[in-house]
Amino acid sequence: MLLSGMHLIKRPCLIGAMAVWGTTVSLAQEQAPDIPAWLRSHIGDGEGQIARVVLQRARALYLKKVTAGVVKNPCYFAMDATRPHRGGLGKRFYTICEADRTFRAAGTGHGSGRNVKGVANFGNGKECVKNFGNALDSYLTTGGAYVTAETRTLFKGYYRASAKQEAVLVRSFVQFDGEGETANARERDIGGHAAVLLRQIRYRWMPKSPYANENGCVPVGTLEDYAGGRSNGCTSWSRPDADKIIPLLKDPTTVYIYPESKDIKAVAQAVSARRPSSSDSPYWNAVCLKQIGAPKFWSRETLGPLLARFHKEPDPAAVIRPATCKK
Repeated sequence: MLLSGMHLIKRPCLIGAMAVWGTTVSLAQEQAPDIPAWLRSHIGDGEGQIARVVLQRARALYLKKVTAGVVKNPCYFAMDATRPHRGGLGKRFYTICEADRTFRAAGTGHGSGRNVKGVANFGNGKECVKNFGNALDSYLTTGGAYVTAETRTLFKGYYRASAKQEAVLVRSFVQFDGEGETANARERDIGGHAAVLLRQIRYRWMPKSPYANENGCVPVGTLEDYAGGRSNGCTSWSRPDADKIIPLLKDPTTVYIYPESKDIKAVAQAVSARRPSSSDSPYWNAVCLKQIGAPKFWSRETLGPLLARFHKEPDPAAVIRPATCKK
């Protein structure tokens, strides 16, 4: 079976009638000298722990960018998208600051995917991710290397905070820049933000508001917190977690998201072939593997052209005007 974390006992586990691999790791491998002892104590498959391969890759990416002078931030980040979300309680996004020996795990959403009629169903459930990909407009998570860029703080609208009080929703978005399969992150508008938005938006006459458009209107909606759900492919955190994470991203740093397409393909092939356990078995969280059966990667080369055929071209004669409202 493909199991998560560190396992010193070399034995296969069973999911249903099929043997699934356990990731067997020797004591010497687990205690590699390049990973500090305090950080090695966080390796594992328990709640709040990080899988060895995820930590190794995240740390290697960070050190590479530090050496290249791209990153000076004392902290780096990682996400294990093979772990279950569990209503926002599954902790699979990691903040690692080696200078002050801090390690923190938080919940994060994943790409919802889509069910596009006539094209394909590549949707994901709320708990586990089956479908990954980097096609534009696919709403899928893409694993790999990212470096954080600018933070944009945008006004989203007003919402009712209580029976007598309205509040302003201003949400910060941290842009990610990628490389390789994640190179189109900016094109896809992939980054990190709090998992909140406004639904049922209407416009109200509020000309004295600093956020009013040229017609004196502002958007007003119902606040929705979707920390327990999915995203459009971005990394989304609960509002309390976002308040802790986003300030740490003021200076550029690295975010490594597992799995990459090579990992997804290796796991899918292993499940299909029902290969016996070995020390180099590819990693996947056992709970989610049981739920999804086998993961799938949708490349932009494959899925992109199919989605493009279903995009409606905008009317070049159409003029976008500021929303209007009644006084």
